[in-house]
Amino acid sequence: MALVNPFLCPTRTSLPLRVPAPPKKVPRWTLCSPSFKPSLRLKHATCGATAGIQAAPLADGEADRAVLVGPTSEEERRAEYDWTEEWYPLYLTQNVPEDAPLGLKVYDKQLVLFKDGNGQLRCYEDRCPHRLAKLSEGQLVDGRLECLYHGWQFEGEGKCVKIPQLPADAKIPRTACVKTYEVRDSQGVIWVWMSLKTPPNDSKLPWFENFARPGFQDNSTTHELPYDHSILLENLMDPAHVPISHDRTDWTAKREDAQPLCFEVTERTDRGFAGWWGKEKDGSKSNFLRFEAPCVLQNNKEFVDKNGETHYFSGLFLCRPTGQGKSMLIVRFGGTKSSPLVKVFPKWYFHQNACKVFEQDMGFLSSQNEILLKEKVPTKQLYLNLKSSDTWVAEYRKWMDKVGHGMPYHFGHSTISLPKEPAVIEHAPAGLVAGQSASSPTKGETGTKYAPNLANRYFRHVIHCKGCRTVVKAFQAWQNALSAVAVTLVALAILVSGRQWKAILLASASLCSIGVYACSTAVAINTTNFVRTHRRF
Repeated sequence: MALVNPFLCPTRTSLPLRVPAPPKKVPRWTLCSPSFKPSLRLKHATCGATAGIQAAPLADGEADRAVLVGPTSEEERRAEYDWTEEWYPLYLTQNVPEDAPLGLKVYDKQLVLFKDGNGQLRCYEDRCPHRLAKLSEGQLVDGRLECLYHGWQFEGEGKCVKIPQLPADAKIPRTACVKTYEVRDSQGVIWVWMSLKTPPNDSKLPWFENFARPGFQDNSTTHELPYDHSILLENLMDPAHVPISHDRTDWTAKREDAQPLCFEVTERTDRGFAGWWGKEKDGSKSNFLRFEAPCVLQNNKEFVDKNGETHYFSGLFLCRPTGQGKSMLIVRFGGTKSSPLVKVFPKWYFHQNACKVFEQDMGFLSSQNEILLKEKVPTKQLYLNLKSSDTWVAEYRKWMDKVGHGMPYHFGHSTISLPKEPAVIEHAPAGLVAGQSASSPTKGETGTKYAPNLANRYFRHVIHCKGCRTVVKAFQAWQNALSAVAVTLVALAILVSGRQWKAILLASASLCSIGVYACSTAVAINTTNFVRTHRRF
């Protein structure tokens, strides 16, 4: 929700967050200090001039080291890590369909999520043991998940309970079962534990204190995005790009506000990092950012009003890797106090505005993803991370140096591990029958507009949001109804003889036409991508 986005909201008088003190063994760095000088030199080519950077004359190499993020003392250390022994955010609870299975992915692992006959959430491997068909393309029959290829049905802990082609006197093979994954519903989000060998560790299940506070309200959206989750996380922990890339997207992002930022890292652990940041000119760091493995990022802020009451704001980003060059993001902005404008505008307005924000960055991030895969080198050989803007990005890539060996693939600051297998491209179903079968709310609508395409706003967001889906269908229904009424009124105006009646009927038809235009505009806002006006086609 852009109106209460901590990255975008105006500076207020701040009260320090109640954050646990950093462990004594963890070094404390104030990275906005001009006196900070790394011990190693970055191997970047030296340009003749660096626009926008003014510095006093320094010895050879000192100028670069004065503004660029350098290495840390922990850079070469590796930590034990297994990506499967983590909780991953699957879906917003409110958007899980009641009557259809939902196909999802974590890295290259395909999952199917559904509610059984008792309303209990179940998560299976998205693969029928018969002939490997996707169970997410199936249907729910009396609370059981049915594969639509041959009609095999599964329930409970993945047990097969029906095979139509099996002789009456034969028993269902014991191996006719599907792998199951443990899921939890916590604070409105469904989480999945990816290990089939290690029991779920509930102590790793994220819990967000602000979201449990009395009076806390949030606006949550879900987005599928066409770039790697690590690039997505980089983008989300980069407040410096907001004034430029999202200029005037809401009432707070303005490109003239682009300026140096200050960062202070207060925690570095094997599970992530945390610290404070703020605008250098303000002389304070009022925002607290925390990244926690595997893919949870939160940015918190609090302030005291004139009555002495403390109010809390959070920007929560739950990222899930969905394969090479793909990710899914759950965004949750909220607070204990909100702007009066939040109550004026409908939720779908904020949802489409969030879509617009991601579309503004999409071209940059997709190209960044492409270059990383093409160059096949660590980011320290490609990035020029400034201390005054890119500290969190550097911290994240250095964290990946420690744990990336336990991931399917990674691009760290100093290390990389490339995907072992090429990405599999799945094509949209073709044909009338397949098109109709894909018309359920969880899979979109019929026609090419709704085909699986991450460049399509409807596919990226609307099919994952019950609220926006309902709004789009309502506007379409009103558009059709008003069109029919307008045509009828014009026909009656032609038939009647009285001038007064003709005028009334034609005026009414004009009002209906205005309503048709308004409805079509609302549908377009919710389903059409943002395109920068300076681009030429």
